[in-house]
Amino acid sequence: MTAIGTSSTVAVVGTGTMGQGIAQVALVAGHRVRLYDTAPGRAERAARAIGQRLDRLVEKGRIPTAERDAARERLSPAASLGELADAALVVEAILEQLPAKQELFRSLEDVVAADCLLATNTSSLSVTAVAGPLRHPGRCVGLHFFNPAPLLPLVEVVSGFATDEAAATTAYETAAAWGKTPVRCADTPGFIVNRIARPFYAEALRLYEERAADPATIDAVLREGGGFKMGPFELTDLIGQDVNEAVTHSVWTAFFQDPKFTPSLAQRRLVESGLHGRKTGRGWFDYAEDARRPAPHTAEPCPAPASVALHAKLPGPARVLHELIEEAGIKITRDRAPGESEGFVRLPGGARLAMTNGSPATSAARGASIRFDLSLDYRAATRIALAPSAAVSEADLAEAVGLFQALGKEVSVIDDVPGMIVARTVAMIIDFAVDAAARGVATPEDIDTAMRLGVNYPGGPMEWAERLGAQWVWDLLDSLHHQNAGGRYAPSWALRRRADHEELVL
Repeated sequence: MTAIGTSSTVAVVGTGTMGQGIAQVALVAGHRVRLYDTAPGRAERAARAIGQRLDRLVEKGRIPTAERDAARERLSPAASLGELADAALVVEAILEQLPAKQELFRSLEDVVAADCLLATNTSSLSVTAVAGPLRHPGRCVGLHFFNPAPLLPLVEVVSGFATDEAAATTAYETAAAWGKTPVRCADTPGFIVNRIARPFYAEALRLYEERAADPATIDAVLREGGGFKMGPFELTDLIGQDVNEAVTHSVWTAFFQDPKFTPSLAQRRLVESGLHGRKTGRGWFDYAEDARRPAPHTAEPCPAPASVALHAKLPGPARVLHELIEEAGIKITRDRAPGESEGFVRLPGGARLAMTNGSPATSAARGASIRFDLSLDYRAATRIALAPSAAVSEADLAEAVGLFQALGKEVSVIDDVPGMIVARTVAMIIDFAVDAAARGVATPEDIDTAMRLGVNYPGGPMEWAERLGAQWVWDLLDSLHHQNAGGRYAPSWALRRRADHEELVL
């Protein structure tokens, strides 16, 4: 089966932002496109808006004038569903309400040809449920674009329970012909991206509720220490708190209230207050013209220690710190502490500095102990979080701060919470990804592609699992699980199996 040819008509039902974006993608790819919306005049307004965006593409030199003019000729609004009769593909982008989508597709079955592909752009509903009432559910497939559709390359091609393989293949090949990067996935709550990305938002909200740090600091640590393009608080402000909270609640409900997907009461209160983010002028942050974004908590400059003692080896991802410390001109002495298996740095004042392993610094050892957070690239990171135990003095903490500042890092001191910020978040994302792959939601390769392109992660979670080691991820989550009742952090059986079979990299 091949892609739908450009001589065929593509229809888009629902002409909001997403519908217009999908229509523009199909139009630029060379198709005739018909727009339909139940609201009078809305399809005509959408056609004009698409034409204006094509004008801007010409102004920016992205497409020639002749191509713009030809595209405009191929675009037309439809006054009724009956005018979509010759479409080879209909993509719906209407409200995220199951009855409305089912009614639309039932009506379309009476209009379009038997071989017309019916695609839903749903991001949170079951494709199987959307297709359920159809006489021919095999031709219904999920085509989940990401907003803005003309710019973001990812398309999730979702097969419902009854979707024909030929229909899914045609949808996949068509998305590829439109210049997109399609990935195949099963019909599971959240599909790939909205399922696996949930911990990125959920753990930040949990850390905020635990008073580990404020939103600006959590965002900064994940951006500058974790390598993420945006922090979860600023990102949900951009998405819309109401939209993000609704997706979280939908996925949680679809998974029968699995504690791993539990929504945040703090986010619910924000939504109830009407603080939906940028679109309302305020969410976690204030977007008024004269508003100043709060700065992350950053430690004051401290002198670097002249030397440190290294006991055993730091865990795999942190071993580059050995080199960075020496490159900073700080002397390292190496010895092994009797009975110690965990690698750590002994500071001149006697405090113990170790990478987080899921246990808080206070329970890690007797005496002064400081945990430092995970980074996916310690050399490139520009910020690191530290969590001191209750026994750490100001002088001890200053030595740890000064050490990382000497390595070129800003330092954020947070409360002593298990797993800290980056480590907890990344470990949960990895576990969700490994579990999804094991359950056949998508291939490991498609999962990594989806997370890089759909939410702009600095790498794929399956790749992170390989780099960090499944055993390290398991140990961290298992520690969190035993310190937090309720099952939120219980590592998956798939992660345990992966840890049992992999070659140890730590």
